[in-house]
Amino acid sequence: MNKPLSHGSDVDLYRNGYLVAADGSGDFPTIQAAIDAIPAECTEKYTIRIKPGTYIEKLQIEKPMVHLVGAGADQTIITYDDYALKKFQNGELYHTFHSYTAFIGADDFTAEGLSFINSAGPGREVGQALAVYVDGDRAAFRHCRFIGHQDTIFTGPLPEQPIDRSFFGGPRDGAERRKLRQYYEDCYIEGDVDFIFGSATAVFQGCEIFAKNRLSDAAAEGEVNGWITAASTPEGARYGYVFIDCDLTSNAPAQSVYLGRPWRNHAKVCFLNCWMGAHVKQEGWHNWNKTDAEATVAYFEYHSAGPGAGSVMGRVPWAKILSDQEAAEYTVPVILSGNDGWQPFEGMLSFELSSSKLKQT
Repeated sequence: MNKPLSHGSDVDLYRNGYLVAADGSGDFPTIQAAIDAIPAECTEKYTIRIKPGTYIEKLQIEKPMVHLVGAGADQTIITYDDYALKKFQNGELYHTFHSYTAFIGADDFTAEGLSFINSAGPGREVGQALAVYVDGDRAAFRHCRFIGHQDTIFTGPLPEQPIDRSFFGGPRDGAERRKLRQYYEDCYIEGDVDFIFGSATAVFQGCEIFAKNRLSDAAAEGEVNGWITAASTPEGARYGYVFIDCDLTSNAPAQSVYLGRPWRNHAKVCFLNCWMGAHVKQEGWHNWNKTDAEATVAYFEYHSAGPGAGSVMGRVPWAKILSDQEAAEYTVPVILSGNDGWQPFEGMLSFELSSSKLKQT
């Protein structure tokens, strides 16, 4: 069983690979078993194709160059239900960073046509519950769904120090902090409180960002439903989160969702050419009750559209509307290329299992 897969001409295009099928028709019945079977010394990308199904797994991915390919985000679903208020057998809490459905801790990870879900429930009941904890450099996702409530996506690394206790917990507590880059293309991301958070430089291109309603239909005027981002961009980093051509949608009440608040004081978030629904608060941004952060954050917009779109007069005075010249510096190659010239998905064949055609990128 532990040999590279060759089940057809499409798969032969990949040098190394396994097929996962819950019904036993593949090389492995679980995704984690296929990941564990990848040789530790492998220096080439390994493609794991995953047949349609719901895989109830808590994934630990710490081998580089893993490529997960599903049958479409509505058909290949990875889900688990750990949460911050859950306790280990010794009585200690999981806290945020043990709550993930999938931990991606190695470089050059890619995923296509999958859903990553944390099904634990609302934060008011279970606390934070991560769908993914991404702590690798050059991580890229395409045509994926990320579904949770509070803290859906964590883009590592961790900040330097916790705020409210002596440790973070989780698989990277105490590890050396690295500069990490991530890319999300044509993805769907759902949550309510701080549901995209962390320290990475990350681009979200052509994504739908859905702010889930956690209030009653008769929410009081001015009541806050949530915050989309909670960046902890390291001081000195040129870019933090950049949203390009995204749609910000919601079933929450109008004027109830902030674009973001700073988890750490040098948070950087930029929305370019994004459509914003009526749920986005006119002031746009919140300082998390840290007035000193107003002088250090970089909260930018450019050509926002829709009922929640920002204006110079409507947004908080410490946010900024970019000029054409300034916005020209926010392109994917400029943001992500780094010293190694990384271009997400460059030269990779892109296909999902349900598709009969291959597309070169």
